[in-house]
Amino acid sequence: MRAMRARRTTLSVPGSNPRFIEKAQGLPVDEVLLDLEDAVAPSAKEDARKAVVAALNEGDWSGKVRVVRINDLETHFAYRDVIEVVEGAGAHLDAIMLPKAQDATHVQWLDRLLTQIERAVGLPVGRIGIEAQIEDARSMINIEAIAASSPRLESLVLGPGDLMASLNMKTLVVGEQPPGYTEGDAYHYILMHILMAARANGLQAIDGPYFNIKDVDGFTRVARRSAALGFDGKWVLHPSQVEAGNAVFAPSQDDYDHAESILEAYEHATGVEGRGAVRFGDEMIDEASRKMALAVAVKGRAAGLERTTRVDPPGTDA
Repeated sequence: MRAMRARRTTLSVPGSNPRFIEKAQGLPVDEVLLDLEDAVAPSAKEDARKAVVAALNEGDWSGKVRVVRINDLETHFAYRDVIEVVEGAGAHLDAIMLPKAQDATHVQWLDRLLTQIERAVGLPVGRIGIEAQIEDARSMINIEAIAASSPRLESLVLGPGDLMASLNMKTLVVGEQPPGYTEGDAYHYILMHILMAARANGLQAIDGPYFNIKDVDGFTRVARRSAALGFDGKWVLHPSQVEAGNAVFAPSQDDYDHAESILEAYEHATGVEGRGAVRFGDEMIDEASRKMALAVAVKGRAAGLERTTRVDPPGTDA
């Protein structure tokens, strides 16, 4: 299984905008997505490829996951995007994002092309990961096969705008509930379907963007929804959304400390005392507790949290 990278916030940056690319290097996001697809006009795509290669090779991306979103496979840009970016800057690239991934064959095509290029230019085979965007009804129907399609796959990413259009959803506001829908959350099924397919295959689940960049409260509210379900992060479109995104998708310091204490106590109980369940303060912990604590601890570690409190291993009987 591939190592989980921190993706609390993924900042989308047009590959054709040098000023935005330079600014992104100094923002405290976990991942920067250099976009060659929707954010770049057709007439600017070839120049944008060159700009992205230069930015990967020359920029300071310390502490950030470096990703390039190529154009979708129905266009004549896609294969050149992969070849030019990976041949030109593959050593400084962490993953390729595949938009509009409609079935497993789309991901497998990208996997094979990456392998061919890596072998041709002497890059470690398999190091560059893939992120697959789920953006229409066909993607949702085929999501289990997509999630299991390649060992390079690292995350499933919701593309809400295209998905809403695909479903003919009655709204023009990406990220908010459609007008007239008052019986809960119109996106709950979509989010849970993505999350379950991701988790069943050891992948991350990333929520899509919230387009109203001035409404940070709205962004935070929507981010909390997917974070509560278990999503690992969310796209951000503007620096104003970064702080809120990082905070929402990282555990609190108290929760992180508590999770690490549970892991330590359970390890002591099973490894030293030979017990599978033990009292820890006012709660009972067992293997299920360990799994839940590990999920919180992994997110905290990825977010750079450090433990501030410690609890002695439990000494009372279960």
